[in-house]
Amino acid sequence: MAFTYDTVSTVVSLGAWRCWQRTALEYLESKQGDTILELAHGTGNLQLDLLKAGYHAIGYDLSPYMGRIALAKLRRQGATARLVRGKAQQLPFPAKTFQAVISTFPTDFIFAPETLNEINRILCDGGQLIIIPNGVLTGGGIIEAGMEWLYQITGQRGGHHTAIAPFFEPYGFDALLREKRCPRSIAQVIVARKKA
Repeated sequence: MAFTYDTVSTVVSLGAWRCWQRTALEYLESKQGDTILELAHGTGNLQLDLLKAGYHAIGYDLSPYMGRIALAKLRRQGATARLVRGKAQQLPFPAKTFQAVISTFPTDFIFAPETLNEINRILCDGGQLIIIPNGVLTGGGIIEAGMEWLYQITGQRGGHHTAIAPFFEPYGFDALLREKRCPRSIAQVIVARKKA
């Protein structure tokens, strides 16, 4: 169902999805030319954003279907695609390769000990891990209330991000939770830094 991802994301977020996703860039402290890994690159939208911002972006995703869609999207835009397929718990990159790792709306794999240990390994000292785990609709209308109810009953609210610092500390990160206002919504952002 990867081909429906962009449409479904737009609908369930009431149009705020790309604002939520781009929030990651606002917290990114890397400079142009730095190498950034996006875990679970999906259909390639953030890859395009990273490339346009001047980063050396590499996308990593388990889904071959997402990979094909992202590759086609990047090629249509004339962008160089640097996409790798595999599990986040086994990253095929040398230690201290990336200045930052970004993941927007990942599933629970992002909180697995194996994943966090791998991210720590491939990040440079002082490198950032930025996760957008959630977007919360705030418009107050009947549609927003219904969507929030659906998020609750499908388990897409709550989770590890309620106690950020203590959760990430054993994996070598200082972490905190931030929020960014978007149209009729708030993007939640976990900003973690690898301890030197």
